[in-house]
Amino acid sequence: MFESEFERNLYALRQEKLKQLEALGQSAYPNTFAPPGDHPLITIPGIRAEYDSKTGERLEAERIPVAVAGRIMAIRQQGKAGFATLQQEGQRLQIYVRKDAVGDAGFELYKLLDLGDHIGVTGYLFRTRTNELTIHVETITFLAKALLALPEKYHGLSDVELRYRQRYVDLFMNGVLNEADSSEPEGSRTALPSHICQDQADVGHPAQEIRVRDVFVKRAAVLRAMRKFFDARGYIEVETPMMQPIAGGAMARPFVTHHNALDIDLFLRIAPELYLKRLVVGGFDRVYEINRNFRNEGISTQHNPEFTMLEFYQAYANYHDLMDLTEELVQFVAMEVNGTLTTHFNGVEIDLGKWERLTMREAIVKWWPEEFGPPPSMVAFEKSELLLHFLDEAFQHLQRNYPQISTPTREVQGVNVERHRELRSLLMLINGQRILLRGDSTPVIKAVMESLGLPTPADPLPALPQSLGQTIAGIFEAVAERRLIQPTIIYEFPLAVSPLSKQKPDEPEWVERFEFYIGGFELGNAFSELNDPEEQRRRFEAQLAERERGDEEAHQMDSDYVRALGYGLPPTGGEGIGIDRLTMILTGARSIRDVILFPLLKPQKTVISDQ
Repeated sequence: MFESEFERNLYALRQEKLKQLEALGQSAYPNTFAPPGDHPLITIPGIRAEYDSKTGERLEAERIPVAVAGRIMAIRQQGKAGFATLQQEGQRLQIYVRKDAVGDAGFELYKLLDLGDHIGVTGYLFRTRTNELTIHVETITFLAKALLALPEKYHGLSDVELRYRQRYVDLFMNGVLNEADSSEPEGSRTALPSHICQDQADVGHPAQEIRVRDVFVKRAAVLRAMRKFFDARGYIEVETPMMQPIAGGAMARPFVTHHNALDIDLFLRIAPELYLKRLVVGGFDRVYEINRNFRNEGISTQHNPEFTMLEFYQAYANYHDLMDLTEELVQFVAMEVNGTLTTHFNGVEIDLGKWERLTMREAIVKWWPEEFGPPPSMVAFEKSELLLHFLDEAFQHLQRNYPQISTPTREVQGVNVERHRELRSLLMLINGQRILLRGDSTPVIKAVMESLGLPTPADPLPALPQSLGQTIAGIFEAVAERRLIQPTIIYEFPLAVSPLSKQKPDEPEWVERFEFYIGGFELGNAFSELNDPEEQRRRFEAQLAERERGDEEAHQMDSDYVRALGYGLPPTGGEGIGIDRLTMILTGARSIRDVILFPLLKPQKTVISDQ
């Protein structure tokens, strides 16, 4: 509990103050704050909303009685009077305490208060000589003691990792919404600085000032807006199991748990997809679920193992219908939450009213780096041999014209350093796809292990040949994904990476699937649902073969789902959208940890004592 000996001693000192407060007749932790009936209990935001516009003369004439409760964020005593600042619901209000107004016992109580304590006060509103709206206190009621000290008052809670670990402190220290409110009472003004929401690993871009509390208020507004959007269109909100006997609905590594009574292993769901489509089979033509998903994968600025998704399904629709619906949904949510279709992310203005649509192949051609030579033709995507020939030529072009790119030096004469780093990254990513397409993963694994400083295997590793479709998807991720800053729909995906999608009638190796991107990363995934039970069984069997070859993210066989399809799934379009990532775009938060109240973190180092 204690992180230092100083903290332990301060805790003991405040416990002693708590005893002194009890000696004054105050309950240590009262159940409620019940002011007299002639002083209506009002929230600080309520007082601000109703009385911020009233002049000092009017307040003096009306002598408005109020009662308010809050946390002390600043306190100062001079002789027989003092000022303090209370905070509640992300807003602040000054109070003025005079000994002759609150009495001897009330002023003794005031002198025992510390930063972070919760109190309730009654009094009347007035304005000070600096025109600050203030409560002239008549009674003080102690409500709760802060036995731990608040972070240093001028900077708030600034350590990024500590903010995530102690979100409860982050919210009240860095969560004030109104710029006018200060952290210091009358006579000693120092405004609490806005917190800058950005991940420490993300540098080189201008940061945006974001109030922490505001991020989560907006996140709640995103969820309300989504429900409003779908409810108005006749969708039914449902709930599906979070513990499932088969991990399905997405390609991801699951978390495993065990049910003792039934003596069976269960998986925390990676997606609700297969259950939602069962409901469409059952006659719920339009369904949606706002759900928690769990994937046993890495943590980054865009990934958290536990995250929130919206998934929805519509019978008698296909992926083209969902493209239109997606644009409408994002624009509706943006207007409901921000009142505008313009947002700012990573220092770039994004217009959510303008969308571009490209096939995956068109996106690769559009964003192909010129240093690798001319972009591929559409013919190059038709056969593995043709794509491999193109990649070989691209690497030869790079080595002939930009030999410095393939060197590990960080700075090269006459070459833009940032572009050099980007091209080296692309070189490794595209080369990795090239090697896997040849059918040997050993060079790729060796290169990764060398980059991590780990010993490379002496014996050749087993070959893991990659399909043409997997290679195309990998190249897209390497060259195009980071460029998709403005709203972009990427459609037509390879069958090899889309085991639940319906094939295109004219191109059976491609499926009716799209993802949409904003800010350089994917926010949603949708497709025309595969509804042929025999074809679905064949794809599950192909996925089982992938699992046997070591792909832990490949789908397992779900025989009951195949059986459900046997009863007839109508033509259906389905989509999943990441709530956390959409909230990032709408608030400008640069890390997913800034939009999740309690993100998963590495275990903290042991503190000095828990006693």
